[in-house]
Amino acid sequence: MQVLILGIGLQGRAALYHLANSPDVEGIIAADSDLERAEAYAERFGGGKARCVRLDAEDHDAVLELMASAVDVVIELLPSYFGEVMAELAIETGVHLVNSSYASEEVLKLDAEAARRGVAILPEFGMDPGIDLVMGAKAIGELDEVQELYSYGGGFPEPEAADNPIKYKISWTFDGVLRSYNRPAHILQDGEVAHIPATDIFAERNIHIIRVDGIGELEAIPNGDALRYVDLFVLGVSLKAMGRFSLRWSGHCAFWKKLVGLGFLNDEPIMVGSLEVAPREFLHSLLEPQLQDGDNERDVVFIRIDARGLKAGRSTRIVYDLTDYRDLSTGLMAMNRTVGFTASIGAQMIVHGDIKRRGVLSPARDVDGDVLFGELRKFGVRISRIEEAW
Repeated sequence: MQVLILGIGLQGRAALYHLANSPDVEGIIAADSDLERAEAYAERFGGGKARCVRLDAEDHDAVLELMASAVDVVIELLPSYFGEVMAELAIETGVHLVNSSYASEEVLKLDAEAARRGVAILPEFGMDPGIDLVMGAKAIGELDEVQELYSYGGGFPEPEAADNPIKYKISWTFDGVLRSYNRPAHILQDGEVAHIPATDIFAERNIHIIRVDGIGELEAIPNGDALRYVDLFVLGVSLKAMGRFSLRWSGHCAFWKKLVGLGFLNDEPIMVGSLEVAPREFLHSLLEPQLQDGDNERDVVFIRIDARGLKAGRSTRIVYDLTDYRDLSTGLMAMNRTVGFTASIGAQMIVHGDIKRRGVLSPARDVDGDVLFGELRKFGVRISRIEEAW
């Protein structure tokens, strides 16, 4: 199997490591605008299977040439705005593609053409979205009727490393984190849609606490539009409650509620002396250097799917939990691992035939959870299941 990785950053290096340790992968092309970084990662993680190429992703002819160079599948881990054009180029070339970004409406419209060309395009296949969608489909499939569904996901420092005022360190793009902190949320409560303004997602009335064995108590923050998953999971009128939540250590929300209220996440520039500066840009530049993990500090990724309803006529709760920690021997963060490993597994599942459908796919519909979970466990990711009366 020959694999092309587009983007050898934090998540790309984890995909490279996973591919290099997969017996069926014979060769890897690692393409990045920063050739020196790609070569350093290839030397450390590539297992002698990788060759590196300098690539400007805006150069579509160069991308097409790489895609056409006898590779079986592409793992695209570029910024999300590349998603549509890279999917189009993959379809034009006739090569399968996996990425970890949300599927835009433009990407979804490529379904018929991808299917006609015999190409699988698998977006949303990282940690969140990705693993959470497969876990959700798994839990839902075990109930005869779903009445409540809650999805939790978070990346945060383990307690020993949570040593700053907001108990948080960066394991994903900090710009993406700040944008998510300034968007509205939509959930379902008692059968009614609840719209939570961006300014209120950190309000005490909108957060709740979950308890995780071995980790502790975490604040659950409404995260984006949970209602899109009603159609994605084909949930019926029996559904009365649904929410999607980010997880952080206690105290995080109270801090950010004040900053949001003071306008620190606004994108509208203000005058600072003779310069125009957006408050969010200032905050990003101020905080990012201070929120980095040390060499011996670990991050944690935790995902929980909590599905409640009827099974064989009985009220039943099914919970899937996933936990991962930074691997200090490789330096790969838990966030790197759960995104990069998952994308690598998806690419190999397509080539191996574990994923058979062609077109624009969804992890919630087209991925066998048992296969994904089994492959993640091989690399030390912990996944558990609980079934109990509700």
